[in-house]
Amino acid sequence: MAAPKDVLVPDIGDFKDIPVIEVLVKPGDHVKAEESLITLESDKATMEVPAPFDGVIKELRVKVGDDVSEGTVILSLEEASPSREPQMNEDTPTAPAAPTAPTAPAAPTAPTAPTAPTAPTAPTAPAAPTVS
Repeated sequence: MAAPKDVLVPDIGDFKDIPVIEVLVKPGDHVKAEESLITLESDKATMEVPAPFDGVIKELRVKVGDDVSEGTVILSLEEASPSREPQMNEDTPTAPAAPTAPTAPAAPTAPTAPTAPTAPTAPTAPAAPTVS
């Protein structure tokens, strides 16, 4: 495995001493590139700092309440080693399915006689009231 690399707060504009309001990872976590690591809050917005590459968190260097600026080290991340198995994606050809034995055609069925259409029934009128 490669040596851990420091992950720094990226360019966040003219902001300095921005408080960390949330730490989204812990040592030992596996993260993917662009997965959020921490959340910062300025007086105008909240920003999430993403992982620069896939890897495993080795050490956190900030906690909730710490103030950070551009270039502050937030954690060390050990780069994930490439998988030895090729990952399947839409561009990877798949092996053709094993051929199946041909199926016998279905036995012919006797034709059915067409049924005569029935005449529509007229709606029945309500019974007339009887007078006594």
